[in-house]
Amino acid sequence: MKPSYRVRQSDVTPYAPANHSGTKNFRLIGLETVGAKNLEVLIGELERGKGALPHAHPGIEQVCYLLEGEAHVEVGDEKFEMQSGEACFFPAQTMHLFIATSARVKVMVIYAPAYGEDPSKVIR
Repeated sequence: MKPSYRVRQSDVTPYAPANHSGTKNFRLIGLETVGAKNLEVLIGELERGKGALPHAHPGIEQVCYLLEGEAHVEVGDEKFEMQSGEACFFPAQTMHLFIATSARVKVMVIYAPAYGEDPSKVIR
């Protein structure tokens, strides 16, 4: 069956990602939605005080673009607060965390190459 190249968040089944709390992810672009093999794009919705616990991805770069709300971010030895309209970058192999600090947080996440929630692609 040929995949459709248009994806709506409402058509994607959400999941709770590993090593996260209070987070619901919607994988928009990936192998199972459009056949993408080298990157993934997802939308994450986070509850206040919840998010990604400290971890790193071997060989995977990650970008987070904050669509709504505010978040506390740590990457390597840098710590900062993010507001909607800002992006951050997590280099491969670099420990990072992302915690929602406002009541509603919506973030677009891009992984390259694809992560796919593969436990072998995370370091805690």
